[in-house]
Amino acid sequence: MELHGVLSYTFFIIFLFFKPCAGESVRANEHDRLIKKPNHHHHHHIYRGVRPSKLFVFGDSYSDTGNNPKSLTNSWKPPYGATFPGKPTGRFSDGRVLTDYLARFMGIKSPLPYKVRKYAPGKLRRGLNFAYGGTGVFNTGNLLPNMTTQIGFLQKLIKNKVYTKRDLRSSLALVMVSGNDYNAYTSAGGTTQGLPAFITRVVDQMAIDLKLIHDTGIRRVLVATIEPIGCLPKETVFSSYQQCNGTVNLLSNFHNQLLQQAVTTLNNKTKDSSFIILDTFSAFNTVLNSKTVFTGSSKFGTPLKPCCVATRSDAYCGSVDENGKKLYTVCKEPESVFFWDTVHPTQAGWRAVYLTLRSSLNRIYY
Repeated sequence: MELHGVLSYTFFIIFLFFKPCAGESVRANEHDRLIKKPNHHHHHHIYRGVRPSKLFVFGDSYSDTGNNPKSLTNSWKPPYGATFPGKPTGRFSDGRVLTDYLARFMGIKSPLPYKVRKYAPGKLRRGLNFAYGGTGVFNTGNLLPNMTTQIGFLQKLIKNKVYTKRDLRSSLALVMVSGNDYNAYTSAGGTTQGLPAFITRVVDQMAIDLKLIHDTGIRRVLVATIEPIGCLPKETVFSSYQQCNGTVNLLSNFHNQLLQQAVTTLNNKTKDSSFIILDTFSAFNTVLNSKTVFTGSSKFGTPLKPCCVATRSDAYCGSVDENGKKLYTVCKEPESVFFWDTVHPTQAGWRAVYLTLRSSLNRIYY
C-alpha cells in the first residue's frame, strides 16, 4: 500500500517557515487567505496546431495504471477497480485515474503500463506508462524505479529504436509527483529543520528529470503540481474528516512555488514553452471546497472522508485476515465520494479534477 502523507508533527517548522498570521485557524476554505498561490497560468496562448498522439507517463500511484508488482500492493486486490472495469487492474482507485482522462482528452486509449509492453507490442503507438505507485523523485525504500530510472526506460526504448524522433515529436509527457519523497524522508528520521531544504532538493531533481524528458525530443511536458497533502484522509481523519490540515498544506504550497520557478527557468532556456504546469493543487481545492460533482447531478457529501476504510489500525483498504475476512468497509456509492482510500481519489474524484483542469489542457497543442 502506498504511503503518501508526512506525519503532522514534522510540519510545525514549515508553519514557522511561512509565518502565517498568528491566531488564525486554517480550514479548507481559508487557503486563499493564508497561502499565496503561485501563478500557474503565465502561458496563456493556446496552441492551435496538432494535438499530441502519444502519451508517456512518469510518476507514482496518482498516474500508475498497473505497473506495481501484484505481490507488493493492495491495488491488485478487491475492492480496487470495483467501479471500472469491475476488477482490480493495479490502479490505486475504484476505477480510472487522471492518466485515463488525459488520454481520453487526447483522443487515444490509455497507454499500456510499461511492464506489459512485451505482451502487446502493437499498442505501443499510443505511448507507455512508466509510473509506479509508491515511488518518488528519489528512492523511497520500496526498490521500485524512481523518476530518473523511469525516464531511463524510455531512453533505452529510443536507443533500441522502439520509438523514433518523429514519434517523440508527436508526444506528450505527463509527470506526477504526489509526496512519497516526503513520507520517505520522515520515515528515515529526517529532521523538521531540514524539511525546507529537502523540498528544495526534490524540486531541483525534478527539474533535472524534466530536462531529461525534453531532451528525448518530446515536445510538450505536462508537470502536475503536488496535491494539498493536508486534505488527504490520512491527515483529515484527525479532525473526523471535517477540515484539511493547513500546516501540512504549506508543504504542498512551498513545493509548488519552487516547481513553478523551476518550470519558468526551463521554459526560458528552451525555444518554445515546452513545460506546462498542470495545477492539480488548485483543482483538488476547487472540487473539495465546492463539494459538487461537476455534472451537477450529485454532491460529494463529506469530501474529505474516504469510501474504503480499514476496520483495524494495522489494515488498509483491500486487506483481509488469515481467514480471508475483509478488514475494510466500502461505501455504498463511490460515485458520490471524492476519496477512495486514505490518499487516492475515486474515479468520480479524478473525473471532477479532470473537468476542472480540462480548459487548461488546450495548452498541450503544438
